[in-house]
Amino acid sequence: MKDLKVLVADGNDLLQELAKSTNEEFSAARTKIERRLGETSARLDHARIALTRKAGRAADATVEYVWENPWKVFGVAAAAGLVAALAFSRRRWVHSPTADEDG
Repeated sequence: MKDLKVLVADGNDLLQELAKSTNEEFSAARTKIERRLGETSARLDHARIALTRKAGRAADATVEYVWENPWKVFGVAAAAGLVAALAFSRRRWVHSPTADEDG
């Protein structure tokens, strides 16, 4: 995130200097921005790869746990479903109009 902020700040600096710069100064600033953009892109790629690997390991661990403990997973899912069903049915019951209100 810090790299992106630096890149944006450099871009803003380049835009501000554009109006008052010579061709040589503009070229030097553009080269600097391109270099930083390349560095930032490389860092973001490394972060993306690391995050993808970490997510893959988490998914593998989850699959392994489900395979080793299917009844625990089923029990937790069933309990969560029951709680959700009770919550929704109670909400519907509380907010539904009664026969007395119709007349």
